[in-house]
Amino acid sequence: MKRVIFTDLDGTLLDPVTYSYHQAMDAVELLHRKEIPLIFCSAKTRAEQEVYRRELGINDPFIVENGGAIYIPENCFSFPFEHHKITQGYMLIELGTPYEEIREALKGIETETGTTIKGFGDMSVEEVAKDSGLSLEFATLAKQREYGETFKIEGNKQKQNLALNKIKELGLNYTHGGRYYDAMKGNDKGKATRILTRLFEQKFGGVETIGIGDSQNDLPMLAAVDIPVLVQKLNKLWEEIDLANVRKVPGIGPEGWERVIEDLIGGRGGMR
Repeated sequence: MKRVIFTDLDGTLLDPVTYSYHQAMDAVELLHRKEIPLIFCSAKTRAEQEVYRRELGINDPFIVENGGAIYIPENCFSFPFEHHKITQGYMLIELGTPYEEIREALKGIETETGTTIKGFGDMSVEEVAKDSGLSLEFATLAKQREYGETFKIEGNKQKQNLALNKIKELGLNYTHGGRYYDAMKGNDKGKATRILTRLFEQKFGGVETIGIGDSQNDLPMLAAVDIPVLVQKLNKLWEEIDLANVRKVPGIGPEGWERVIEDLIGGRGGMR
């Protein structure tokens, strides 16, 4: 049975501080040799993910902005399937609401609640870089959002809760990945993972899916795969998530990521 890997990026394949993937390079090469699809499933934008795809030589589909959309290279599947449009060599399946509508909703919440919601759209490239620790190049790419806004809420806990409750009242969702919140509507990592799983099943005749993450934000993806795995966070602990069959491996970010691949794909047997 063909295996397919779904993975988060920040804090998982990428180091939570340096954003480096170098500790996981041997494992990525192993996936290349075995021709195992590697699907990014991340809060990162298309522009950000395309950089890592080029650097790692990955040509598989990818899921952007917490399940806002699925980008599928035109030559990936030889059979027809439902999609919304073709753009820049990708067949695009959209699940999320356009960025401009999310921004408009957040600005309305600011006015109504008297809170200050500072999104990437309110910040310069230099401000995003300084605040996030990203390089200027990646800060530029992180601002190219299509299906949701990354933001912080300034003020005390009461004001933060007021704004977050209003987001829910308006029918939006939000996630919290550590530094920032992400506001969206319709985005769903789990739904996107299941859509791609069905396409791969049609292509290969049967698949076993593995999902690798590090945070609560990854729960929808992890719940949608056969083998969900958590790597350690920066504090050397694992995220507490409500998923009975989740496996926990030692190693922060890419160190743990490589261990997962070596154990499950390389046959080292540490997790089986």
